[in-house]
This record gives sequence, C-alpha cells and structure tokens, in this order.
Amino acid sequence: MPVVDPCKVFACKIQACLKEHKFQESACQYAIEDMRECCRKWKEKSYVCGGIDTAKEDKIKQ
Repeated sequence: MPVVDPCKVFACKIQACLKEHKFQESACQYAIEDMRECCRKWKEKSYVCGGIDTAKEDKIKQ
C-alpha cells in the first residue's frame, strides 16, 4: 500500500492557484499559508515540505 503524503493536496492547490492567477504569488497567499500549516504539522512525514519555511509570515498579516 503506497504512503499518501498528507501535504500533497496543498502543494497541488498552490500550483492550481498560481496557474489560475498567472503566477501572481500575492493572489495565492492563502494557499501558501495552508501549505505552511500542513508542513508545520507533518514536516517529518511529507516529502513535499522540503524547502518550505514553516515560520509564521508577518507580511501576510500586514
């Protein structure tokens, strides 16, 4: 039975959002933050979390 990555769905949502918004990262901050939250919880079990900064983004709240 293959292991399912718990954060892969969030990585896919980021890609879909970026494509939909012509790769404007600012339009996809909600999806990026969702991915960060998942990686905070599952970093040790998720291969898609490699390279994801799990620190809180103060810029989003400004």
